[in-house]
Amino acid sequence: MIETFLDGRVRVIVGDITRERVDAVVNAANSSLMGGGGVDGAIHRVGGAKILEECREIRRNTYTKGLPTGEAVITTGGNLPARHVIHTVGPIFGMQEGREAELLAACYRNSLRLASEHGLSSVAFPSISTGAFSYPRSEAAVISSQAVENFLKSAEHSIEEVRFVFFKTSDAEMFLRHQRFSQSN
Repeated sequence: MIETFLDGRVRVIVGDITRERVDAVVNAANSSLMGGGGVDGAIHRVGGAKILEECREIRRNTYTKGLPTGEAVITTGGNLPARHVIHTVGPIFGMQEGREAELLAACYRNSLRLASEHGLSSVAFPSISTGAFSYPRSEAAVISSQAVENFLKSAEHSIEEVRFVFFKTSDAEMFLRHQRFSQSN
């Protein structure tokens, strides 16, 4: 299943994010950056030790107390087909004092900003915070689609393609029902 938006610049697909051939895949990380379950665990398993080594370096030198929610950092892609991994920490639903939507949007915006700062043109996102962090999928679809569209329509950047990669068809269908992209296709 592939749906496109914004003149083909945004694609919604079902697949395994660790197999995406893009400049960067986004990792729905935890603040420790040391790997975990779900997408985070899969990216670390497939990507290999080099990703973890670079995450440890980031923890030692930049984010000694962990990566704050909504922020993003970049590492190598290791053994992934993607050249880079952009790690971002999504909000845990109900635990951010009402700032969940703002922080979730920041994950997408900061990941795209970081990709652009590195001259990358294609980025693949998972559905940040909708797994173990319990963000309602319908609300996350609205927030993520608006954040990505706002970024793509903003000032100059290098991003040519954004993919939303869902592991299950039902999750992609939920996203498609609730996304808020402009209807120009």
